Amino acid sequence: MNIVVCIKQVPETTSVKINKDTNTLVREGTKSIINPFDMYALEEGLRIREKSGGRVVVISMGPPQAEEALREAVSYGVDDVFLLSDRAFAGSDTLATSRTLACGIEKTGDFDLILCGKQAIDGDTAQVGPGIAENLDIPFVAFVRKIRELDNHTLKVERMMDDGYDVLEVSLPGLITVVKEINEPRMPSLKGKMRAKSINIPIWGVADLDMSDSETGLKGSATQVIKIFTPIRDGKREILEGSIEEQIDLLINKLNDLKVV
Repeated sequence: MNIVVCIKQVPETTSVKINKDTNTLVREGTKSIINPFDMYALEEGLRIREKSGGRVVVISMGPPQAEEALREAVSYGVDDVFLLSDRAFAGSDTLATSRTLACGIEKTGDFDLILCGKQAIDGDTAQVGPGIAENLDIPFVAFVRKIRELDNHTLKVERMMDDGYDVLEVSLPGLITVVKEINEPRMPSLKGKMRAKSINIPIWGVADLDMSDSETGLKGSATQVIKIFTPIRDGKREILEGSIEEQIDLLINKLNDLKVV
């Protein structure tokens, strides 16, 4: 079973800073960690390998400092790690990021299952996992809380829903995004930490992935962040009076005035 886990290095939520001129995250001098939801994907990949054999490959897209996250992944016991890093990737939205990661995953070799965390805590879009699956033209299931059955051809999972869970079966190769209910991540081993210090991490850029500048980065993005700001809270409130029906009508009219509905 060849497993690929996608991870992202993100700033700790307590130290997030925004560059007001570029509307991008300030990473210099900011403590970074592996996206917490990706840790559950990493753990699940290791558990599958322990049961079914094979290899676990971890891939990440980011600036050179993302090597730290990949070395941490090695300390948990993964087999290989790859970093996608190039100035041409800068400014990628979720569409361009998904496309770039899909190209990177294909370059790592044959795969049976791709695991991602349900979302990244810095963007909270939950779009990259599905985007990778779309680019690779493979089945996809979101919010997986348990893997029930897994063989070389099919995967049966429980997908978390608001009122319970669904049981879905998909063919392989496929991709799933996982929630924290799926497992409890392990601690790194001493042997893993020693290997993490010396491992050589391949770094792939646009040329290595046979991509053009128009497919990634700002040029390959369908969206662009124009402005980031903290919403102003003016503290105004209004109490609606009358019967329930009258209050509803008043509320709808006010929302219409604000062009909210």
